[in-house]
Amino acid sequence: MVSITASSKNWLERLRCWLLLLVFVPALAWTAEIDVLDPRLTATEEGFVLAADFKFELTPRLEEAVNRGVALNFVTEFELTRERWYWFDSKLVTTSQNHRLSYHALTRQYRLSTGGLHQTFETLGEALRVLSRLRQWLVIDKNTAAGDGYQAALRIHLDVSQLPRPFQISALGNKDWTLGSEWKRWTTALVPLATEAK
Repeated sequence: MVSITASSKNWLERLRCWLLLLVFVPALAWTAEIDVLDPRLTATEEGFVLAADFKFELTPRLEEAVNRGVALNFVTEFELTRERWYWFDSKLVTTSQNHRLSYHALTRQYRLSTGGLHQTFETLGEALRVLSRLRQWLVIDKNTAAGDGYQAALRIHLDVSQLPRPFQISALGNKDWTLGSEWKRWTTALVPLATEAK
């Protein structure tokens, strides 16, 4: 009968940790492939809308997947926080929106869906150009306190968890299936529209 000593258990545990690191760390390192450019908040009567540009290209693997009918779901996330000297930062806004990019072989058109809105395009390039231009996204309610010293943050990434199950397995630790940005952070002031008009 084979007995497992404490040192063998420790060695097996360390080996298991290294294998997990080899699988998950590269996936995390490969996600910074989208650049977030020129994010800006603009006051409106409803609150503050966000605009930004995303610079990216689909990997050949992702482009092939779309053309074969696999839908790609991109998640755009926004956060607004305010520093507090006496406690942790106060998180005032956390919101996200989904964009679903798909190809319909019957009509030979690409479709970009956000919420209940759908746009169709003749080419993938046209659909990606619209996806890369974030405009008029209402992210901050008009009742949020005006002032300066707010910290805003924005990012976008491909949601691998919404891929069909076989593709999720292929995407694990594979840079061809990962696409995303780091958090883009900037300091901003919230000046309501009525104040700007005075």
